[in-house]
Amino acid sequence: MSKFASALVEWQKQHGRRGLPWQGTRDPYRIWLSEVMLQQTQVAAVIPYYERFLRRFPSIEALASASEDEVLQLWSGLGYYARGRNLHAAAKAVVARGSFPGTAAEIEELPGIGRSTAAAIAAFAFGERAAILDGNVKRVLARCFGIEGWPGEKAVEEALWGRANRLLPQNEIEAYTQALMDLGASVCTRTPKCSACPVSRNCSARRQGRTAEIPAPRPRRALPQKCVTWLLLLNRGQVLLEKRPAPGIWGGLWSFPEAPVNDVGDYCAAKLGCEILTKKKLAGLEHGFTHFRLQIRPLLCHVAKTPQLESPGRLWIGIGQARDAAVPAPVRKLLCRDFLHLLATR
Repeated sequence: MSKFASALVEWQKQHGRRGLPWQGTRDPYRIWLSEVMLQQTQVAAVIPYYERFLRRFPSIEALASASEDEVLQLWSGLGYYARGRNLHAAAKAVVARGSFPGTAAEIEELPGIGRSTAAAIAAFAFGERAAILDGNVKRVLARCFGIEGWPGEKAVEEALWGRANRLLPQNEIEAYTQALMDLGASVCTRTPKCSACPVSRNCSARRQGRTAEIPAPRPRRALPQKCVTWLLLLNRGQVLLEKRPAPGIWGGLWSFPEAPVNDVGDYCAAKLGCEILTKKKLAGLEHGFTHFRLQIRPLLCHVAKTPQLESPGRLWIGIGQARDAAVPAPVRKLLCRDFLHLLATR
């Protein structure tokens, strides 16, 4: 075992994270679920979702037999909703296969699972000697071994994967893998705590005083803005929701209809079967995505509806029920505004 791996394993035994709900198990379903939820999401945010998910779907068979709406309802608020859709699709694939795949290469073939996630699942569930390389681990390796550049660049990515594979120990792969995750999450952060790091003595970035420069940040660019008008259509205490197409933003979730600003009345009549009785502009919302920012302009409308124009992709639902449905965070935020409930009952 290399000095790097040995130092991490010993550090993990003393200082690594303990007692997380997905630790202490070899169940690939529970490990897989946690690894998917932890992608680009902090542990504290994941724990309640993970526990609630397992109460509702205690096995991969239960998840596979659920509807997509049920899955996304529990995922609502966790973000990156393609993860939830892929999780559901992968559960169906595993059940059809007859068992959970037992190697990183096979696990990577499931929907929504990349190379690093597959390796983590294989290491924790089956003890496979496989290298991980999530964002935190990239930062650890780049600093320690002086790998410069932005990790999103192909050459830098290849250098990091090469180093990750060469460092793999022959034994204690689970402890080593967990140590890498813990070190990147709690010590080798953007503002590193070098005094608490077990490998700081040999860290290239620390020796050169360049921990703020390595790894290089993602090249900055102005995010484009997209503006949409959301129609909060109220009728007798109910609100109209539309199911968003997948793939796409919030694919498979329920949201408010979007309409062109200049002909809202015509749009409602022709497309939604609604006659607007009153309308009121509400305070706008802004929601950030990786590649753009969404400016939301909510328009609250009391309407008379024509039921025969409803479709399978639309539904009228009570505001209380809508809050608990599979809706994205900005929709839930609007539904939770106290005055909306009061207006809906008038």
